[in-house]
Amino acid sequence: MHSQNDSRLALKLNDESATISLAYRIAAQLQPGMIIHLHGDLGAGKTTLVRGVLNSFGYSERVKSPTYTLVEPYHIAGLDLLHFDLYRLQNEQEWESAGFRDDHDGKKIFIIEWANKGGNSIPQADIEINIEILPAGRKAELHANTTLGKQCLERL
Repeated sequence: MHSQNDSRLALKLNDESATISLAYRIAAQLQPGMIIHLHGDLGAGKTTLVRGVLNSFGYSERVKSPTYTLVEPYHIAGLDLLHFDLYRLQNEQEWESAGFRDDHDGKKIFIIEWANKGGNSIPQADIEINIEILPAGRKAELHANTTLGKQCLERL
């Protein structure tokens, strides 16, 4: 399944390699300052998608979900990428008190799992990706919220 209108894209991901392939396509469109929110149940493939993005830039070390550290920073291929996992946040004040707002400098790429846990303190996503577990495979729905996000989806 592949459908698209000007600000949405839906894809059927048959297996993990399809998720990694999507990640490579997304990585090719990333620009400094972009923000991506990842939504989906535990085990849906959010961290797998991040791993694919990082692998596309040549990162070969283990990519772990920053569930306990909240953020894992990566400097690779001339980009600063911050992978957030906010699953354990209790409220949006925790985002504020951690100082993450200061990292949003228009240069770093944010990929945020469980962004809803940060409430209104989380910067708006250029692209939101919802990954749904299906009986066989996954469904990824990408939605652009900004002009930059829309341009990215158009090039996917």
